[in-house]
Amino acid sequence: MVDLLFNEFFSELPEERFAELFKEGYPWEALKVLKDFLFDTLPELPKDFPVETPLREDLFLTLEGEVIPVSELTFINGEYFFKGERVLGALIKAGAYFSGRKFYLGNSAIVEPFAYLKEPVYVGDQAEIRHAAYLRGSVYVSSKAVIGHTTEVKNSIFFPQAKAAHFAYVGDSILGRDVNLGAGTKLANLKFHKREITIEIEGRVYKTGLKKFGAILGDRVQTGCNAVLQPGTLVGQGSFIFPGVVAGPGFIPKGSKIKK
Repeated sequence: MVDLLFNEFFSELPEERFAELFKEGYPWEALKVLKDFLFDTLPELPKDFPVETPLREDLFLTLEGEVIPVSELTFINGEYFFKGERVLGALIKAGAYFSGRKFYLGNSAIVEPFAYLKEPVYVGDQAEIRHAAYLRGSVYVSSKAVIGHTTEVKNSIFFPQAKAAHFAYVGDSILGRDVNLGAGTKLANLKFHKREITIEIEGRVYKTGLKKFGAILGDRVQTGCNAVLQPGTLVGQGSFIFPGVVAGPGFIPKGSKIKK
């Protein structure tokens, strides 16, 4: 049943190094171990990388851990060069704020001005952390995923190309491949009574063991602007949540269209 439930949401695992998060148990089990996993596996930022203060200038963090002011680089045809040698790494704009040192930033990733990142955070290749985003710990942002302007993300996993680009809240949630959250989407993660969140699927009740649990959105799920998903909402692949709708809690099968 575990594999069947997983396949309801995801076509495949994320990058190999993080696949073990999903090897045992139901998909929401990954949220329970995410923090410890990231602290155990992520490298530390170099000692000369400024933390606990807004960056004063644009920096380039190479994959080898070298910190280079962007003013010392040459940009040619979409690639960066330092002293004539091509360098691979992430661009971090002035004003960005890093709290702690447990971070990984992939090749061609970008962190825009005034983004605030609390450890531990993984940012994959070509992922974007846009202006004024707030990542408050235990966040995995896979390749080409986007966390956008004034979006807050807490203890969550973004599969490749998942996007929460505008004014979203993503709490204790998992976004599958090519998920797109419309502007203002909220994935609420705590019920009023603050008890354990349970989920009923095809007549069977699952105890998640979580008091804080937002949503699991399967591959290619889309939400319209200002949609709200209640705590403990599971949405199967290819489903649509229309604008302004309050969806869940519970299980929404593959290919659903939730209009009210």
